[in-house]
Amino acid sequence: MQRYKIVHRTHYGFNAPVELGPHSLLLRPREGHELRVESSKLNIMPMPATLRWYRDVQDNSVAIATFQEPTDQLTIESEIVIQQYHEAPLDFMVADYAVNYPFVYKPDDRAVLSPYMNSAEHTGCDQLDEWLGQLWQPGEQIQTYALLQRINEHIPKALTYQMREEPGVQGALETLSRGSGSCRDFANLFMEAARLLGLPARFVSGYLHVEPDGLQGGSTHAWAEVYLPGAGWKGFDPTHGEVVGTNYIAVAVAHLPESVPPVAGSFVGPLGAGRLEVGVWVEREPPLPDEAGPAAPPQPGGLEKARN
Repeated sequence: MQRYKIVHRTHYGFNAPVELGPHSLLLRPREGHELRVESSKLNIMPMPATLRWYRDVQDNSVAIATFQEPTDQLTIESEIVIQQYHEAPLDFMVADYAVNYPFVYKPDDRAVLSPYMNSAEHTGCDQLDEWLGQLWQPGEQIQTYALLQRINEHIPKALTYQMREEPGVQGALETLSRGSGSCRDFANLFMEAARLLGLPARFVSGYLHVEPDGLQGGSTHAWAEVYLPGAGWKGFDPTHGEVVGTNYIAVAVAHLPESVPPVAGSFVGPLGAGRLEVGVWVEREPPLPDEAGPAAPPQPGGLEKARN
């Protein structure tokens, strides 16, 4: 088990007092049998701010912040400590009928997964078909996971990573035409390729821990997940060509990549009055004092001792 502390600070400064509209916050990691939230603090200035929590249709944890008074600044700082048990990402079994590609999803599964199988932009014979045809041709015998990993590894080799500060996600065809993209653009390309193959895929936003470079040891990040029968939703990071493991902390999933920004809201005031600063730190925390050895992940349905 690994412990991480995640600090995500968003600051808006305004040249004059503005009226803040409701802000949607996607900052709390997705909990499950591979991840626990050990502690969580959310500080918002100005006060008073009213928070309302709910689970959206994707089971993401969402906080809605509303404000009463005009202000010339807004600071949202989330500090969360998590316990991450996903240390063996390749330790999974695919159902026998889905080991080799192509295969057919069972009718009950397909009814639930169909929205994740529909391409957002594919219109037939186009550049995406040609690009995918370089990686797999009908008739080739290959395992489903091996095909997905082939695509996952090819993207960072064939395309140039480029950090983009502007909002939004490039379409798959735009990323191929440009030959470059950000992590969210690469995740979207991978999703579209998987869907073109008839495999359900979804977009994931979250955090990635990397070794400190003297400034910080992590960042926000985006990747994709594909549903494999018998294994569930498995993560693929086409920015690094890796299968998602311990260093990845998922916060939100979505059918469309544009729908899960960490902070989204509005204000009423002079145009051009706002400036934005964002800082993210993901740090490895020492083991808990009572952790004598390797911990087993909590199992669904089991009784566990709560830690606060």
